[in-house]
Amino acid sequence: MADVFDDARLDDRDVLEAADAPLRRLAESGARVRLEAGGAADSVAGLERDAMPRAIVAAGADARLLRAVLEPWCPVPFVAWPGPSLPGWAGALDLVIVLAPAGGDAHTASAVREAVRRGCSLITACPPHSVLAEHAQGRHSSVLPTQTDDTLAVAVVMLQALHRIGVGPEVGDDDVARVLDEVAMACSPRADIASNPAKDLALMLADSLPLVWGGSVLAARAARRVAEALRRTTGRPALAADAGLLLPVLEATRARDLFADPFEADGTAPSRACLLILDDGTEEATIREERGRLTTTAVAHDVRSHTIDATEGAEVARYAALLTTGAYAATYLGIGLARDDGESR
Repeated sequence: MADVFDDARLDDRDVLEAADAPLRRLAESGARVRLEAGGAADSVAGLERDAMPRAIVAAGADARLLRAVLEPWCPVPFVAWPGPSLPGWAGALDLVIVLAPAGGDAHTASAVREAVRRGCSLITACPPHSVLAEHAQGRHSSVLPTQTDDTLAVAVVMLQALHRIGVGPEVGDDDVARVLDEVAMACSPRADIASNPAKDLALMLADSLPLVWGGSVLAARAARRVAEALRRTTGRPALAADAGLLLPVLEATRARDLFADPFEADGTAPSRACLLILDDGTEEATIREERGRLTTTAVAHDVRSHTIDATEGAEVARYAALLTTGAYAATYLGIGLARDDGESR
């Protein structure tokens, strides 16, 4: 079947009902944040602020999300360790934190076991009756019980725990949930293409190869996740990278042939890049300069560009808005291409 985007599918009630599962999951993002925060409230309140750890190690597959939030703020050295076990230097003076909303994998389990064996302080967010929770039992260990497999919702709880012990910023679950609800309303399948920012973005991406860029640490993290969602829902290439890696791609783009078919000869793949910028309102001089170079180069080479803005609220709330808007767009793009996508977060 030709890989052709049909924009009529985005407002077709029957088609949208058939795609209810991924769209409903996105719409319930705010509810999951509230659910996780409420379920772990007592565990977070029970944490005590002891001596400041020498260093913090975020272990497990989602360690880099915590690093993106904490690294600019954390008062002690912070390391993301997504591989097995722990760094050789980690010991009783250090804090290990683990996000494992789905129960973790073998690498995560080995890191938790090693943290307990070495006497590290340990905070693990995982299902309360999971094998990982059993591994996490120890004198210096705390388990934050999870109820969903939503990494973002569980990360909010972990960040609240770290704020409680004095090593992380304050993160309000109500603020994050409210922003997610606002995105869900704006990007609802009930909103037609003319008023829906995610459907509008899907239209732009329909005949393009996305180059996704975010300037701040968190926006860059969101860019990588959005590119992953685009690849998953479409089976097409999508690249998220620093400005220095995207600029050569933009500069190598040939001038557009106004009379050319927007699809390649076999009718299965788009042929031109487009630039998707995720802007979380960070106005550092370096970020402004990089954004300006990207947009100027895109204009010079006739490359279309689009910006997702999320400039209100705390950093985590802005990250959530960028990520979820991009995930909605990826889902609608898959719907327009008549692809069956089971997960876009």
